[in-house]
Amino acid sequence: MSVAPPGHLSLRSLRAVLFDLDGTLLDTVADISVALNRALAEQKLASLPAAQVRVLIGRGVPTLIERAVARLAAAGEPSDAALLLERYQFHYERIHELDEIQTRAYPGVTAGLAELHALGLRLAVVTNKPKKAAVDLLTRMGLSQWIAVVVGGDSGMYHKPHPQPLLSACEELEVRPAQALMVGDSLTDVLAARAAGLAVVCVPYGYNEGADPRALPCDAFVESVGALPALLTAAEGPGGATAP
Repeated sequence: MSVAPPGHLSLRSLRAVLFDLDGTLLDTVADISVALNRALAEQKLASLPAAQVRVLIGRGVPTLIERAVARLAAAGEPSDAALLLERYQFHYERIHELDEIQTRAYPGVTAGLAELHALGLRLAVVTNKPKKAAVDLLTRMGLSQWIAVVVGGDSGMYHKPHPQPLLSACEELEVRPAQALMVGDSLTDVLAARAAGLAVVCVPYGYNEGADPRALPCDAFVESVGALPALLTAAEGPGGATAP
């Protein structure tokens, strides 16, 4: 595991923690797969297994659709990208409306957020997912009680890996970037944090567009969000700390 720089990830230096959503707090691939495959079926296109959809996730829904279209084209199946995007969004919203959601919080997330909040840290979610969908999922999973700010991909700002949504979250939380930590599962999160001037911790179980999250150039790793409070507390000691 990576070693945290002395004091860099300690409670003394932090006032807020920003989280990615898909692949960090929530495992959303099942719902994304269902919505995508329903949209594909309408165009009489082959469905994609969840394992393949997992690799396509990252940088927002338009990018997901672009990658799906490219994969289909490589298999000799032309598709209407604009229609596919429109129908994907329809089916994803219907999954929520009909309460067919299969999304689940990762182990340790609920306890981790509760403990971080109890430690006096302000919490935010910064995602490329539309804000309404993100808030709905956080509410359904019982996590919204600890989240003060949600910045979605439909906010009119640049998407991660651009730093703007992270800086916007810090502004809403009334903290300086140097007082905030980003937690994510992908290179997109790491690049956004570096550009915004935030420390960044990664989890090893997320999507990361098919690449190994354990190779991410972050400040430290935690096996789960539940392990993050211990990392920050341990970093109070001399010489930094190693994530459990």
